[in-house]
Amino acid sequence: FLSNPKNLKIITPDYMGFIIESGADRPLFAGQIIQYIVTPVLGIKTKWVSEITHVTDKKYFVDEQRYGPYSMWHHKHFLKEIDGGVEIEDVIDYKIPLGFIGQLVHPFLVKPKLEEIFEYRRMKLIELFGEFKK
Repeated sequence: FLSNPKNLKIITPDYMGFIIESGADRPLFAGQIIQYIVTPVLGIKTKWVSEITHVTDKKYFVDEQRYGPYSMWHHKHFLKEIDGGVEIEDVIDYKIPLGFIGQLVHPFLVKPKLEEIFEYRRMKLIELFGEFKK
């Protein structure tokens, strides 16, 4: 499911207006460029270009923003097969733009929005595939 870039739309909140423009016609591969439009905050549409920089099938992949709302975005996706399912871990390093102003709004706007988006993804994946109980 996660190796198909088109499925990102399914696990992204509707209010983000996520539209894939190009690059999602094949399963993930290193060097793949995916372009999309997203409305992350305040109704402002933004172009986002990601490059898939590393892929280990069914275990790991990395996407890095090449153009978009962040000064830097590096997102590692770890997938681990476990009894009864797959455990997913996201590790994200990012830097927001606008210097001091960006740092001021980060704890009140950016960080809560990212937490909300990833909680939505978690709940959507549970809805689609069920929840693993330890």
